[in-house]
Amino acid sequence: QVQLVESGGGSVQAGGSLRLSCAASGYYLRLGCVGWFQQAPQKEREGVAVICGGQTTFYGDYAKGRFTISRNNAKNTVYLQMDSLKPGDSGMYYCGLSYGGVYRGLEADQYTVWGKGTRVTVSA
Repeated sequence: QVQLVESGGGSVQAGGSLRLSCAASGYYLRLGCVGWFQQAPQKEREGVAVICGGQTTFYGDYAKGRFTISRNNAKNTVYLQMDSLKPGDSGMYYCGLSYGGVYRGLEADQYTVWGKGTRVTVSA
């Protein structure tokens, strides 16, 4: 059974940084695409960044230049480095897995395995 576990969320002031981790068991993340998604209260889950197979990365427009997605194959973990955080970045952050290494976009319905999320709160 494939499981994803997120960690690294917390409370920071605007301009601060956080690094989120998504650790996997039951599947090698390098074989698929892993995305980070933000879900604010009363809003849909929105794609932030995705990393596929050979370390190819994709970003949502608001994440470009501030967030960096990466993967450590030895630890089977994907990270999201979040810098210059803004209050609008607050919410639950989930990692999602899409099997196979073909990028299918930033839409949440393209990802089939999810973790339980980690909360990020950015204060002004």
